[in-house]
Amino acid sequence: MGTVSLREALGLVDVAAAARAAALAFRGDPTTPPSKFGLSSLRILQPRLALATWAGRRVGGRRVPLYNLFCHDRPPVEEGWSVRVTTARDFAGHQATYDSHNGTDFAVPVGTRVAAAADGVVARVSSEFDRGGLKVVIDHGGGLVTTSNHLARALVAPGDRVRRGDVVALSGMSGIDGVAVFPWNAPHVHYNVWLDGEAVDPFAPDERESLWWRPNDPRPAPPPDDAALPPTAWDLDAVERTLASCLHPPTRAAIDAERDPDRRAVACVFFSVYYPTRFGVRPSLVKARSPRRPVLSLPFLAEDFDGVAWPTGRGWR
Repeated sequence: MGTVSLREALGLVDVAAAARAAALAFRGDPTTPPSKFGLSSLRILQPRLALATWAGRRVGGRRVPLYNLFCHDRPPVEEGWSVRVTTARDFAGHQATYDSHNGTDFAVPVGTRVAAAADGVVARVSSEFDRGGLKVVIDHGGGLVTTSNHLARALVAPGDRVRRGDVVALSGMSGIDGVAVFPWNAPHVHYNVWLDGEAVDPFAPDERESLWWRPNDPRPAPPPDDAALPPTAWDLDAVERTLASCLHPPTRAAIDAERDPDRRAVACVFFSVYYPTRFGVRPSLVKARSPRRPVLSLPFLAEDFDGVAWPTGRGWR
């Protein structure tokens, strides 16, 4: 593990910027509805896991505890980001998730090395305090893009080529999620998987559709046949239509600043996933759909972890 300060782990390097982003999360703005919280939000917290993990303990030993899974019954994006547990349903039909959760959370001590889950190109490194803190976004090809969120420190830059297992960051709990309920929310890596520009669950009820190379069983080792994915066939006209429909000038400027076509497309995906209501249209951004392929490894090092530990309670047996 690497050594990071608490301020770095929580993403409070620029306190003024963090405060502005926190205000956006709670109050919203003309293009972004406020986030929704309630008493059911307390069901997300696991104090014993959180306190032990903040103390630097690997609660699952050589297995990473799964904290929150991808929600398969998310509310309409127009209603805002919901951290309540009402419609929440994970891939196995349980409630190890919350309403708007669109990724997989791996509970790890601060400073854990985060690795690329497959070969790819770093498409973006940015911090949005109200939406997951510091992130590293990797374009793997084949329509597949992944992001590691809540990081303390990025160790790569946009344009870097990475191989499966390369260390790309040190984990933290940056963002409003970590600060608002510290220390009751376990430090974790929120891991997004996007296929053809849409958020998808790497786990699946049908194991044949799992995106983990070992179906529904994330492991750090590479698959036996570790072939590179083909380049994504982005629909650049659709990218430009989406950009033109952007109602939020800073977001439009951030996307427009990307001159490389692939990174421009990924930036469009990035903002349309995290801030969908900032866009008047959200067409498919690819020319042809890509199949789900079992290609992803656990985004940590084999010398640190062997696999995952499944949630206890919250509907799981």
